[in-house]
Amino acid sequence: MSFRPGSRIFNNFRPFFRQPLLRRRVGTAAAPGEQSGFAKLWNSPVGPKTVHFWAPIMKWALVLTGASDFTRPAEQLSLTQNFALLCTGAIWTRWCFIIRPKNIFLASVNFCLFIVGAAQVGRILNYQQSLKKAEGQAAKEGKVLEGELKDVAGKAEKAVKS
Repeated sequence: MSFRPGSRIFNNFRPFFRQPLLRRRVGTAAAPGEQSGFAKLWNSPVGPKTVHFWAPIMKWALVLTGASDFTRPAEQLSLTQNFALLCTGAIWTRWCFIIRPKNIFLASVNFCLFIVGAAQVGRILNYQQSLKKAEGQAAKEGKVLEGELKDVAGKAEKAVKS
């Protein structure tokens, strides 16, 4: 016998911990060897007792944060950050189908992360392309105005000489 009080208490109460919490099924029509829906989820290899369940729950915060950026103007978004979200979503979605146990819940959150990242990268690239077009048009207008100014200057010089 151990002299540690915690060990003695645990050993004395061990039979109480081994008893099942529910001695009979309440309100289930499942066969004797079959589990109910919640029991299947609870005892699943990707159920709430594992990290395979809680990691996707936490990863939804990334998806929601990326989706909340849809309200921000495209000039305030980071291309590298959103491209990283896009790549992460694509890579890990594929990985979720390779690993064992297959984690469809994790695959769904990664696919949503890919979609959010792709949408944001698309917005950023469209914004940058519109800036380049605007700069090109401004340069063309500047050349036209420069030519017109030279013509007016030439006419002014001729008028002053005559």
